[in-house]
Amino acid sequence: MLLTDIARRRVIFVGGKGGVGKTSLTSALALARARQGARVLVVSTDPAHNLGHLWQRAVGNSATLLWAAGDGPGRVDGIEIDPAATVDRHLAAVSETMTRMLPDRLHRAARAHLEQARDAPGTHESAVLERVAETLELGLDRYDLVLFDTAPSGHTLHLLAMPERMTGWTEQLLANRDRSERFRSAYGALGGTKDTSDRDAELRRMLLRRRARFSLIRDLLDDGDRTGFVLVFVAEPVPIAESIEVAASLRDLGIVLIGAVANRLSPADLMPLRRARENTLIADLSLGAPLTRIPLVDEVVGLPALEAIAAELTPAP
Repeated sequence: MLLTDIARRRVIFVGGKGGVGKTSLTSALALARARQGARVLVVSTDPAHNLGHLWQRAVGNSATLLWAAGDGPGRVDGIEIDPAATVDRHLAAVSETMTRMLPDRLHRAARAHLEQARDAPGTHESAVLERVAETLELGLDRYDLVLFDTAPSGHTLHLLAMPERMTGWTEQLLANRDRSERFRSAYGALGGTKDTSDRDAELRRMLLRRRARFSLIRDLLDDGDRTGFVLVFVAEPVPIAESIEVAASLRDLGIVLIGAVANRLSPADLMPLRRARENTLIADLSLGAPLTRIPLVDEVVGLPALEAIAAELTPAP
């Protein structure tokens, strides 16, 4: 059972093609776990945010209460990561650090470089990855489960592949800094230039923080006992084909696919021919994880709709 597999883990990524109901499925999973007494944080990394609309709450960059048990510990909080705002904050923080660490004569060139970097490949992903790492640190400290409602498949797979690369890149920077510091110390002992130890120490602290964050994500993704991926699709040829590719990519990345969800299945009594076609499409589908079937729920907005989906995910007593 999908909910049972999720209950054994701390971090779950929910992904799939755009428009297949990832946000509603993520929110229903959060509600179902919270009703079992868990403290759950839902984090949306999809630029087309629907989390606030779905829960009928104003959701932003900090944790917002979405649901709480009246007499128990269970609760659901939500965060929406705004990619554009995240990039702005990321570049502002980098600019502030560079201004402190660089000589005055280089400030103008540094600002121009950062402005050019705003639209450069990797800037968006790097900023979002750092924000994901921050929410993970918060989530693992304060919650029993962190659920990520992710962007469409291609963006998500690229993001999930980044921690390994970014950790290696940061390790290389630290190694280069250590080597430079040894040369500077040796040169200083011979009567070299003025002391820059404060500036170097700050840079080293910043690199160590980045390495710790990227290592946290990398280690979590590598740990199938703590982290899993849930793949959502609708029973149509194109989403199914994309889901097969995503499942293969997750295996290549070493990320455990713990469940697949065929979402929004047509009601058999009202649409028997369409439901029969959907059943045929998923009958022999093998994605390497148990398949959960969720029927179509009209008007997926508000708590009643989420409760209806959560009921499909909850084992019968």
